[in-house]
Amino acid sequence: MEIKTDFLVLGSGIAGLSFAVKASALGDVAVVTKKEQFESNTNYAQGGIAAVHDKADRYEYHIKDTLECGGGLCHEDVVKFVVTEGPARTEELIQWGVEFTKAKNNDSSMYDLGQEGGHSMRRVLHAKDLTGREIERALMEKAATVNNIKIYENFFAIDLICKSTLFPDKKISPDQCLGAYAYDANRHEVHVFRAKFIILATGGAGKVYLITTNPDIATGDGIAMAYRAGAQISNMEFFQFHPTCLYHPEAKSFLISEAVRGEGGILKLKGGETFMEKYHPMKSLAPRDVVAKAIDTELKRTGDEYVLLDITHRDRDFLTNRFPHIYEKCLEFDIDITKDPIPVVPAAHYLCGGVRVNSFGETNIDRLFACGEVSCTGLHGANRLASNSLLEALVFSHRVYTKIAQQFADIKCEDIFIHSWDPHGATESDDSVVVSHNWDEIRRCMWNYVGIVRSNKRLERAQRRIDIILQEIDEYYRNFIITRDLLELRNIAIVAKLIIECAKRRKESRGLHYNIDYPHRNDEDWRQDTIITKDTI
Repeated sequence: MEIKTDFLVLGSGIAGLSFAVKASALGDVAVVTKKEQFESNTNYAQGGIAAVHDKADRYEYHIKDTLECGGGLCHEDVVKFVVTEGPARTEELIQWGVEFTKAKNNDSSMYDLGQEGGHSMRRVLHAKDLTGREIERALMEKAATVNNIKIYENFFAIDLICKSTLFPDKKISPDQCLGAYAYDANRHEVHVFRAKFIILATGGAGKVYLITTNPDIATGDGIAMAYRAGAQISNMEFFQFHPTCLYHPEAKSFLISEAVRGEGGILKLKGGETFMEKYHPMKSLAPRDVVAKAIDTELKRTGDEYVLLDITHRDRDFLTNRFPHIYEKCLEFDIDITKDPIPVVPAAHYLCGGVRVNSFGETNIDRLFACGEVSCTGLHGANRLASNSLLEALVFSHRVYTKIAQQFADIKCEDIFIHSWDPHGATESDDSVVVSHNWDEIRRCMWNYVGIVRSNKRLERAQRRIDIILQEIDEYYRNFIITRDLLELRNIAIVAKLIIECAKRRKESRGLHYNIDYPHRNDEDWRQDTIITKDTI
């Protein structure tokens, strides 16, 4: 079946939904999401949105904090417009029904602004410790009121459809995106989605690592699809490891928000000794990359399984009101954060690289845009400042909309024949253990060899193994009928390859990328983005 629409949005987080709501004023919008509507990285964001709202704060302070955290790789022009446009976008969310936590007895702002690692001021809007869930709720309710937004749940985008793939014998420059093939997991059918504009908003790729704060859907699908289509991919070596993921054998990747450190949480060893003063003057409020490397170093030095995040010195009522979700979740594992330090370990959290875009979310493929974590905009550089991610998604989704609105009236859906999905004689697999085994091996390989601390040998080992796995997956993909597990495996293998390739190319240590064979930052040769395409690997 072919589905025609004006806008095809792949992903239903803050970037995809905020764009869809605005684009609905221009035409019909199809939102393709591979799971339930509320399942996205946005929904799991605890901290909040960093934006200048307090009278004591200044744009230049937020800009300075972002640039310092970014390790010299932020695009300064991007940082400036994201920071200065941010308050208008957060105000828009409020108008759409997002209920941020209000301040008590604070004349400088009507909101209770949090402070997180790397921030010099309180500027993080939050809805207690469930900000992402509150934003997702409001956006879904807003989208539900719009008649010409249709959400396709449990649809998995397989590949983008571009002119160059339809006419491989012709030289098409620049290439143009026409739509995507999407797998209906409920009916086991593949449909063609044809659109004037395609927006990638598929989120991150944390599941490429063994330990992650991300939900199961974060398998880098948009990055892998864009790469296969010929889009530029940038800065994949900069994968942010959140320093504080709850350590408990029964806790599945539960994040302890950055805001806990922001509100006074102190990192300690199991014996109660503090250690962050050895690594950064801001101690437990240091940027995430510093904290994650420090914890990793201490765990390797001591042989301990975890460190402790201690906020028991704060008032009980404050903690249960500010962090109700964290409080309740920890109680499930017999940890009372008002009395007990929280055992934590680093976990893969946020990808600063992704599909390379310009200041309006345009990729190098005509009519293909990207916004949110799937994209690399230049805002984060070598390390993301806490709570700048939701801000980036809001600002860039709006910029994508404004760019498209300027040309929408003059664009028509290309009248080019797109053939239906051809399974090429694929059969049902009777050996699904291949998928589960490769899935597990990729994630363990990336965790062991391409994690917080890297080396040339580790990267070479990882590359050799991932290349073999990719060959196995390609053979499996060609011979057997697709499933969602197979599609996700195919994508995380591509993402793993891209992370390794970018990490190998950067001959220095900077921000989130640390290679013991190149332990120092090299501004002379490497103050630049890493850019790759399928033709350059």
